[in-house]
Amino acid sequence: MRPALIAGGLAVLASMALALPASADSWENAAFYAGTDLTGTKHSVDLTNKQCVNITPAKSASNISAADIEVFFNADCQKGSPGEPSDLYYVLGSLHQGNFPFPAVSYRVR
Repeated sequence: MRPALIAGGLAVLASMALALPASADSWENAAFYAGTDLTGTKHSVDLTNKQCVNITPAKSASNISAADIEVFFNADCQKGSPGEPSDLYYVLGSLHQGNFPFPAVSYRVR
């Protein structure tokens, strides 16, 4: 009887392992927030869109995905501090959250 129980348990584990790849990306999400520390109005990120996206000003964000998100403080993914061209921008890495030094107004998923 014990071998049958072990075989049944292994079959259940094998079926669970096969189901994981189909649902692995369902946990991924990212969002910008109007306030610091992930507070205020939430703007969800479309992780499949690799184009520049302009958003209402956000002071914080979370990234629970395998992607990195480039965050810009000028519209149209232009580098620099607000209104000042330079090489400044922020990368919100995979599995991170943070507050920004300036309000974020555009981003690109990479």
